[in-house]
Amino acid sequence: MRISTYLCETKTFMNESEKQSGLLSPAQVEKLRRQFSRLARELAELTWFCQGSVMHTPPGAYRWTRKVKNKTITIALSKPQAGLISQAIANHRKLEKSLKTMRVLSEKALLGSAPGVRKKPQRKNPKTPLS
Repeated sequence: MRISTYLCETKTFMNESEKQSGLLSPAQVEKLRRQFSRLARELAELTWFCQGSVMHTPPGAYRWTRKVKNKTITIALSKPQAGLISQAIANHRKLEKSLKTMRVLSEKALLGSAPGVRKKPQRKNPKTPLS
């Protein structure tokens, strides 16, 4: 499955039965662990990555623009370099998306693996502000 599928699966944190108990079943935790492991394997397959964007500027030139220490840096590239940098930028975006999904999976598994604190019931008659 693709990373975007994992994002869709993890958008809703808990279904109704999970909300009531607050705990995930061992099977649910295992499912999260498998999804996490699959993403980790995908990350291991990534090669080079870098930030920025590549623009084609006529005639036949390319520019790579990125931020370094709060400054915009622009570098002229040849066509082969532009192809390599573009692939590295795509890898970086995939890396960031995977990490975001892995954080969501981690939080869900960790928070659902142990009981949380009890919430105080809300007061029926809240105090009125002083005049």
